[in-house]
Amino acid sequence: MADTHVLFVEDDDVIREALQLTLERDGFQVTAVADGLAGLEAFRADRPDIALLDVMVPGLDGVSLCRRIRDESTVPVIMLSARADSIDVVLGLEAGADDYVTKPFDGAVLVARIRAVLRRFQHSRTAPAPADDPSPDTGEPASAILTFGDLEIDTEGMEVRRAGEPVALTPTEMRLLLEFSSAPGTVLTRDQLLERVWDYGWGGDTRVVDVHVQRLRAKVGQQRIETVRGFGYKLKG
Repeated sequence: MADTHVLFVEDDDVIREALQLTLERDGFQVTAVADGLAGLEAFRADRPDIALLDVMVPGLDGVSLCRRIRDESTVPVIMLSARADSIDVVLGLEAGADDYVTKPFDGAVLVARIRAVLRRFQHSRTAPAPADDPSPDTGEPASAILTFGDLEIDTEGMEVRRAGEPVALTPTEMRLLLEFSSAPGTVLTRDQLLERVWDYGWGGDTRVVDVHVQRLRAKVGQQRIETVRGFGYKLKG
């Protein structure tokens, strides 16, 4: 992750300085600021590769800052919160964050989460196209365009259209949609989605999945992704 630029917004001086040192030792370039307005300014000036935002910072709180960043960019965002409170978590994810980490946290664990988010982001931009794979029935290349009702997914161009209109998805939302579209009609559990989309082989908070599915539904159609109670979700063909 050399040369990866991290924007870190945290008002606690001790945490900010300690985590900045940890990240820099791991090869990251870090811009660390103490309030949300300075964070927005730094984001616009530096265009970092990922943003770490504490929820409770002065000037412009982390959730509002996340919304401002998401209005301008699909850059990955991880929220940091001193509480595992459901409201904090859901608000951050609904604002467009890709993940969240609860304080206190181990620096090595946070670095691992950062790398996992960055891998997802890079994968969503460079995912291999299936167009060269021959169809087992015809021997012809498989189409890179998947169609589900009025929804079209270009797996080569990484673009989505609904009723002919482009749909703007974050990299995490795109990864989630690609997982569903790779097995339409098949129920995917929350744990499976955490492992495949969020790279959490050890498990994680399934609220991350639920909020991202809600956000995805709002963009591709509320009925397109069905909840299978007690199991998970599936994409309707």
